[in-house]
Amino acid sequence: MQTDEQFIEIIRGRLSDKRFRHSLAVAEQAAHLAPLYGANAGKARTAGILHDILKDEKPAALLQMIRDFGIMLDSVEEVTPNLWHAIAGAAFIERVLHVDDPDIVTAVRYHTTGRAGMSPLEKTLFLADFTSADRKYDDVQEMRRLAETGSAPAMEYALSYTIRDLAERGLAIHPDAVHAYNKLVAGRLKKEAEAGGTA
Repeated sequence: MQTDEQFIEIIRGRLSDKRFRHSLAVAEQAAHLAPLYGANAGKARTAGILHDILKDEKPAALLQMIRDFGIMLDSVEEVTPNLWHAIAGAAFIERVLHVDDPDIVTAVRYHTTGRAGMSPLEKTLFLADFTSADRKYDDVQEMRRLAETGSAPAMEYALSYTIRDLAERGLAIHPDAVHAYNKLVAGRLKKEAEAGGTA
């Protein structure tokens, strides 16, 4: 597998300056958050560098890549081009850049939607993308505070924000995001019920 420095030069040639800076900011944040979530900081940095490698590709080009890679889109993915860079990107880094670490590939694949049962690295990249230094959305400070706790509430907050934002904009919500959110909420409610039962 190539070094992070080599990957940085690859993305520099594929991304706009803004997206390139974002990728480096996510890499830095991912390496910072990794120990809090039990992930490897080196892998987290690499995943951060590569997570948006195809973000600046046109939708038609991404769709062609997805077809060329033999990937079948589900009904939500078909109508949600904003997910395509992650789907194609994961296959691209594995098959073209020869990233042979499945944890990195999977983290890139699910960094837009999340999913139930995310690995420590998947959680780290998902939250790093939400909380990198260049992010400026309304709730970013609260999101950063929660991310620093290394706990399930950070993921629950991030997923609820994503789901709410998509719903308010009239966009499709991927089942992976819903399943991830429901699993976290169910876990929290179970703990609360158990704590209440022993009080």
